[in-house]
Amino acid sequence: MRIGRFRAACLALLVPVGLALADWPQWRGPNRDGTLAGEKLPDALPERLPLKWKQPLGGGYGGVAVADGRVYVMDRQKAPAEVERVVCLDADTGKAVWTHSYPVAYGKLDYGNGPRGTPTVHDGRVYTFGALGHLHCLDAVTGKVIWQHDCVKAFQARVPTWGHACSPLIDGDRLIVQVGAPDGCLMAFDRATGKEVWRSVSDPPGYASPTILATDGFRRLVYWTPEHIVGVDPDTGKERWKVAFPITYGVSIADVVWDGRVILASNYWTGSKALRLDAKGDNPELVWEGKAWSGLMSTPLVRDGKVYAIDRFKSLKCLELATGKVLWEGEPVTRDRDRNPQASLIAVGSRVLIFNDQGELILGDLEPAGFKRLGTAAILPDQRPWAHHAVAGGRVYARTDEEIVCVGLK
Repeated sequence: MRIGRFRAACLALLVPVGLALADWPQWRGPNRDGTLAGEKLPDALPERLPLKWKQPLGGGYGGVAVADGRVYVMDRQKAPAEVERVVCLDADTGKAVWTHSYPVAYGKLDYGNGPRGTPTVHDGRVYTFGALGHLHCLDAVTGKVIWQHDCVKAFQARVPTWGHACSPLIDGDRLIVQVGAPDGCLMAFDRATGKEVWRSVSDPPGYASPTILATDGFRRLVYWTPEHIVGVDPDTGKERWKVAFPITYGVSIADVVWDGRVILASNYWTGSKALRLDAKGDNPELVWEGKAWSGLMSTPLVRDGKVYAIDRFKSLKCLELATGKVLWEGEPVTRDRDRNPQASLIAVGSRVLIFNDQGELILGDLEPAGFKRLGTAAILPDQRPWAHHAVAGGRVYARTDEEIVCVGLK
């Protein structure tokens, strides 16, 4: 079987049971790769898009999930008591369906505005991971708690400087999270009961989310800690390999991305490291490294061996994954060029919908030959969103520290 077809089949295992293809049920979409099937983006984007609804929301950098006609998002409320919330809204109207709250004490947590992770919706349940390590499994329809862990108390989890940002990953019957326990930076739980299945990797916690790399020869859980890129057997938690890739301030944020057997991680200071795995998913070999891509928060898109990424210095760029050769760069899709430029990318076919750090949606054609802008619409102006947007059912859902909005794409 061709690798591309096998990869698609394996990724399909991550799509939550019973959900429409057009849903956006977790971090970076149905297959956690920033791409979406079953949707069609318009040929152009007007400066104004129809506002379907908006609702006030508290602080948080966590993205939005959309599944079965409901929207899921997390925030933090400071009054009358300090709590993190999991909020469920009707996707058509924005009206509250249910809210689950639990007490937190952020104290002096840096950039401590609210939760950073995106909810994961799977088989009638929603899984969330808060900034201070509160892990919940809730009924997706009612919000009833099915199981929960305070990972700091239960597993002596370490909270990174800017709070936990991992979005829970479903892999078969397991829920995998970067918990940050001394003997288990990564932990797997039975997704139905919350019982621990395995723990792995002794590195300190960072801010990325784990990735399943699946080909016709192997399956690996790949994760970048502040110290190493690691490969783990997702069934057992056995650490198969690790490659040193330390990062300033511990900010391993962007997920590891891959195509075939080549994987890629990047940071602002030293740039990127690309590794090729053997046919069994082991023995990583350095392919290239350096500043072909210097990224921080934005996880790039990978398509047909090309990487489309936000660069600290060159804004949107395109490079070859296997060689690091830059094909084009300098497309100005972010505004904050001096510090922490940020934009999230969603691909539908050859088209991309970008949500940037000025609250703008940018539509464009994304090709190895270049980027063609097809329109820009400000949907959250005068704010500074860093959260990933969601696209589902011809609508875009996006949030800031103040509100969540739903706009139509026509």
